[in-house]
Amino acid sequence: MVIISLFLCLVSLFLVIKSSNYAIKYSSHLAKTFNLSQFVVSFFIIAIISALPETTIAIFSAINGEPELGVGTLLGGNITDLTLIFGIIALISSKGIKVQSKILRNNILYLIMLFVPIILGIDGIFSRIDGLILIALGVIFFIKIYHNSTKFRKKFNHTKKEPLIKSLSLLILSLVVLLVSAYFTVEFATDFAYGIGIPLVIIGITIIAFGTCLPELAISLKAVKTNSDEIALGDILGTVMTDATIVMGIVALISPFNWAFSGFFVTGITRFIAGIFVITFMKSERSINKTEGILLILFYILFIFIEIMLSYI
Repeated sequence: MVIISLFLCLVSLFLVIKSSNYAIKYSSHLAKTFNLSQFVVSFFIIAIISALPETTIAIFSAINGEPELGVGTLLGGNITDLTLIFGIIALISSKGIKVQSKILRNNILYLIMLFVPIILGIDGIFSRIDGLILIALGVIFFIKIYHNSTKFRKKFNHTKKEPLIKSLSLLILSLVVLLVSAYFTVEFATDFAYGIGIPLVIIGITIIAFGTCLPELAISLKAVKTNSDEIALGDILGTVMTDATIVMGIVALISPFNWAFSGFFVTGITRFIAGIFVITFMKSERSINKTEGILLILFYILFIFIEIMLSYI
């Protein structure tokens, strides 16, 4: 039964990833139709669609009364994006990840948004009020970023135009498949975790978190190969900020939850430190080079090791 649950969980997760990829594809077609800029498309549209796998998993986890799985997926996914995904992209790209936009390179708001959840959760409880605070801060953050991004005029030209009705219909279909597959991912992951006695949060932080980051990895790799590094940066950072504020807030609104101080503190601080590394690397020589990419990957490995050790203490 445990093997069956694991198999069905991985199948459902595969459908989550594939449907999110199609959602990104058809949302990009819509962006092309409306002649939006690269930065707006990457940081808002693609990033928000990329965040849907962990968002739907987190929401269904909260509805099912298992918010730890969803929160573990969010935090683990953020750390995976900021370390492993950035590291892989930096290693594969020919000259590292170039950082041209001051919005991406110098904005202290990114670190503030990653630090706020630590402050709100330091008492070990995420209440509905905490959720409202995170959602409000997230909305304010995205409004500010969008206002600053109006100076960027480079258009999104990496996809072809499609008929509006076709793109919209296929986008909706992709989102429906995403929602259904995310629901079953939560169900089977919960059965698997209970079956072998592994804490739900560990399943969320590792297997599911990595799986939900695959859309960002695929989009970002394609972007750096076409010298569109700003799309890669906007996609990953936009996804992380969405998860850290609005999605985390929604989970707390649906199902307020307690979190063991040691586990939350380690994970939250790790995400914040990963954010510091990325912002610092962006400022150095206006790029994330291959050496820095290796350091980010090693940091990810250290994080997984610590989390597994803590789960058995």
